[in-house]
Amino acid sequence: MAALSDYKEGTPLPEIRKNITQEHINLYAKASRDFNPIHLDAEFARTTPAGGTIAHGMLVLAYISEMMTAAFGESWLTGGKLNVRFRAPARPGDTITASGQVRRVELGEGLRVVTCEVLCRNQNDEPVITGDATVAVRT
Repeated sequence: MAALSDYKEGTPLPEIRKNITQEHINLYAKASRDFNPIHLDAEFARTTPAGGTIAHGMLVLAYISEMMTAAFGESWLTGGKLNVRFRAPARPGDTITASGQVRRVELGEGLRVVTCEVLCRNQNDEPVITGDATVAVRT
């Protein structure tokens, strides 16, 4: 984790890269208790517009949270906020990269509020999730 003073407008966030597997999706289904067949049943999923199983959106979103934790530590865990849009599904076999950069830093009384542009993209550089994240860090 870089020092907070190192995060200025335009500073890139540490990238997180993950390979999506059906096993990861199955484990997430058990943990979240979301057993929708679009995530688990390949035969059913092939008959849908998705054309096959897809990862849970929140599984992929967790990669952004992992990236923000790597950048801002406990400040992210105790008070980070996300505003995102899900753009495309992630599928087994995809490699997802979470990345971002600092868009704005505002100083307040005893706080530094950092707003970041965040993105998850697949191996074809297609956006899967876009949005921003805000974290307030005590100075």
